[in-house]
Amino acid sequence: MRIDLNADVAESPDDLALLDVITSANVCCGAYGGSEELMLEACELAVPLGVTIGAQVGYPDREGFGRRPMDPLSDELIDELRRQIDLLAEIADAVGGRVAYVKPHGALYNTIVSDERQAAAVVEAVGPYGLPLLGLPGAASLRIAAEEGLEVVREGFADRAYRDDGTLVPRTEDGAVLSDPDDVVAQALKLVGDVDSICVHGDSPGAVALAHAVGSALRGSGHEVKAFA
Repeated sequence: MRIDLNADVAESPDDLALLDVITSANVCCGAYGGSEELMLEACELAVPLGVTIGAQVGYPDREGFGRRPMDPLSDELIDELRRQIDLLAEIADAVGGRVAYVKPHGALYNTIVSDERQAAAVVEAVGPYGLPLLGLPGAASLRIAAEEGLEVVREGFADRAYRDDGTLVPRTEDGAVLSDPDDVVAQALKLVGDVDSICVHGDSPGAVALAHAVGSALRGSGHEVKAFA
């Protein structure tokens, strides 16, 4: 079975090492972290490595790293997300790359699992680009995107704990982030078949080693680790 391995990059200089391991890079578009310089460096590294570039968009919340719930007007959210996608597209194009998909970040990602209005705004923001949208299986955002004819990509997290209903355990709760390599690998293997792409967070402890372990385990189990876009 083919499975994608993605990670969030360009949030800090340290996470760029993940580009040697992953098949798809969720490049932070500067709203909640990172910088244009880091975006450029990530794209410059990704292109020759053949790593697919995706726009990691989020609430404009650098103080809270995009992990604080917000409730912007739909038009404001649409304009903000398009600004972020356009910025990364310009940077990627300058180094011979292209933006191939969109992944919401943090609080926005979790909000659009159930918030129909914000989910619809995200889909409206992405719609004109015709790009695939990553999200949690069963999310309102993916349902609406599919209804609008956009490709949807179901994402699972190797290093995050899940609730019984399939949503993520909030980071404010104990045990929300998995750090033991055996646990992370076991969860990644369990996710195969239910998702199209597996994420290892760039700011998780030992992220590069965890990503290596996940990739090796997937290949060792006979799966093809390859970008979806």
